[in-house]
Amino acid sequence: MATSPCSSSGVSSSSSSGLGADAGLEIRTRSVEQTLVPLVSQITTLINHKDKPKRSDKTLQAIQRVGQAVNLAVGRFVTVGEAIANENHELKEEMNVACIEARRAGETIAQLTDVASLDHPESDSHITIFTDKTGVVKAARLLLSSVTKVLVLADRIVIKQIITSRNKVLATMEQLEKVSSFQEFVQIFSQFGNEMVEFAHLTGDRQNDLKDEKKKARMAASRAVLEKCTMMLLTASKTCLRHPDCESARINKDGVFHRMRLALEQVIEIVTDSRPNGENEMAPISIYSGIKEFKNKVEGLRENLYFLSKENLSTMLEVILEHTEDFTDSAYTSHEHREHILELSKQAKMELEQLVSVWMQAQNQKTKDLMEDLEVAILKTCQCMNELKREVHSAATTLAADLLKYHTDHMILKALKITGVEGNLEAVAEYTCKLSEQKEQLVEMCRLLRHVSGTEPLEITCIHAEDTFQVTGPQIISAAETLALHPSSKIAKENLEVFCEAWESQLNDMSMLLREINDVFEGRRGEKRVYLSLPRPGKHNANLKALKPVKLDTEEQAKIAKLGLELHLLTSEVDSETQKWEDQENEIVQHGQGMSSMAYSMYLFSRGEGLLKTTQDLFHQAEIFATEGTKLTSALHAFSDQVHDDDKPLLLLEAEKLICMCKQLQITAKASVQGKSSTFTKVDACILKTRNVMTLLCQLLPLCYKLLRKNKAGNSCLKPAPPWREDRIRTGTNAHTPERRAETFGIKSLENHVTNMTFLESK
Repeated sequence: MATSPCSSSGVSSSSSSGLGADAGLEIRTRSVEQTLVPLVSQITTLINHKDKPKRSDKTLQAIQRVGQAVNLAVGRFVTVGEAIANENHELKEEMNVACIEARRAGETIAQLTDVASLDHPESDSHITIFTDKTGVVKAARLLLSSVTKVLVLADRIVIKQIITSRNKVLATMEQLEKVSSFQEFVQIFSQFGNEMVEFAHLTGDRQNDLKDEKKKARMAASRAVLEKCTMMLLTASKTCLRHPDCESARINKDGVFHRMRLALEQVIEIVTDSRPNGENEMAPISIYSGIKEFKNKVEGLRENLYFLSKENLSTMLEVILEHTEDFTDSAYTSHEHREHILELSKQAKMELEQLVSVWMQAQNQKTKDLMEDLEVAILKTCQCMNELKREVHSAATTLAADLLKYHTDHMILKALKITGVEGNLEAVAEYTCKLSEQKEQLVEMCRLLRHVSGTEPLEITCIHAEDTFQVTGPQIISAAETLALHPSSKIAKENLEVFCEAWESQLNDMSMLLREINDVFEGRRGEKRVYLSLPRPGKHNANLKALKPVKLDTEEQAKIAKLGLELHLLTSEVDSETQKWEDQENEIVQHGQGMSSMAYSMYLFSRGEGLLKTTQDLFHQAEIFATEGTKLTSALHAFSDQVHDDDKPLLLLEAEKLICMCKQLQITAKASVQGKSSTFTKVDACILKTRNVMTLLCQLLPLCYKLLRKNKAGNSCLKPAPPWREDRIRTGTNAHTPERRAETFGIKSLENHVTNMTFLESK
């Protein structure tokens, strides 16, 4: 006789069906969550079946099939859990207990649903789902709790793998710090490179699996540091070995090792959900989040006049206005923005005083007139806060756009490279001062952008950018000093190049970050605009449902990584070109930005990241990209009517090239393929043709901008220069500009470098 197991899991949360999960089992990853979905669905079907006086044989058989399916699935699941337990002795006891509970609960559900062979399932001689529904609920709770526990324990093994991998990396780093010969360094760095590749794969999978977007952003920031620092560690260590008595080379190397250790520690904090010494993470409050919370409290007065005190509201406003001082005290905030922020801050205080006055009266006497006055006060207060938010957003983004545009030529970095090779210590010292000033400008820009970023992940990205500029600036300076002291050293020159590239890369990343912040402010999603065009059920192409989604494996992603990285560089170049246009609403700019966003999402796909999850997502995105390119062609034809006859043929020729490329891409994206090999070939072709379109776009945008300026020559008026423009660096026109290196610091580039390293130099 089947008995219902009692739930011993301490269920604290429940759904409409009465099911719940163990309060102590927090699900932190999507994989665990998604594994539970089918099981929850089947059990819910059993729990929520309708009790009818008459039950057909078909209904009884269906119930029994579901019960047996649950039991069989649990049996297979438990077998895997037990195998994991045998391989991991530290978890064996806990895992075995959870497996026993899951197996018992699955068998109980099978017994309670064994009703198909009974003429009278309500018979007293046999307890079933119809006579003991409470027993089924208890068994279901126990089953969900035990299965969740098995999954969470299995997840601990993944965490253990990441910790073990981190420990191997740290141990090898210690060896690298102590080496004194090139030969020994070559051997150890080869091992270190392989260990970093393994760590990058493990943490990349974990990042994509995390449910918490804030943790995901922190993980992305830490992994970005490790990727870039791996190449820095290589060149900085080689420089130190080549020039062992050089103090600036030692400082440069020590800085890289220190930063990598901090990043490794942060990764472990994220995956273990812990902080050193049990500290709680105290994230700085931004103006956006402060205003959002303040407005929620104010609007809550409509429903409840007594749920908070006037002192609470006043304190919240004071905190917000204290943060606005970051803008009003900044040397880089324009006079106009500073005056507007101060004026709105004063108005906010007045509006709150009026609101509190009416609010206190309404608490004593709830008349219709007073409630109407309260509504007006609430609206005026919220409107004032919205205006304040708009003003600080404008101040931060205007500064950022101007700074990024101003520093796009990287004149200081070029000058440092030239004067370093010349061995001109005096000139290097002069330009390092200029770089320090630039660093302070960019750090201030990041701090102000954090206040208006709009989402926690973007806030974290701003903090990461600030840290990157703070750290990379002094590292460039020490690398430049080393080169100036040893101007004939090839490795010292290469080392400076690597640090300068990291600086340039961060500036490019800031352009994309600025665009995302503007997207959030304008009401678009906090991701790239392109994601809004992804296929959804019932929309777009009806045939999409019939196609089986395919994901690329690690080997295939590695093959398209180079194309993806080229796309990334091209999107940065397009972003840089579009930012030059004063009229950001221009049709050419709008289409160019849209295409850049889509290309960026395809770059993320090549890394196994972003919201393009399957090859079908990529193909659909390629179609949308081609369509956007066709729209750009129409805009170019309209623009050609405004330019001089001499310039028109060249523009129309380029436009015709674009439309041909877009048509070819559309044909490729729509082509039907079958099989893994053919699908990958199509993926490769789509990304390649997208890259070709972006390359042409990089030529078209400057041409259009040049023609636009030519047509408007003599009609433009110059704005007064901001304070940070006054000391603009001048360098000779004969300065040599090194070609931008296409290689970035991703996993693939590291793998290639590990296998093809050549360390020894003749000089």
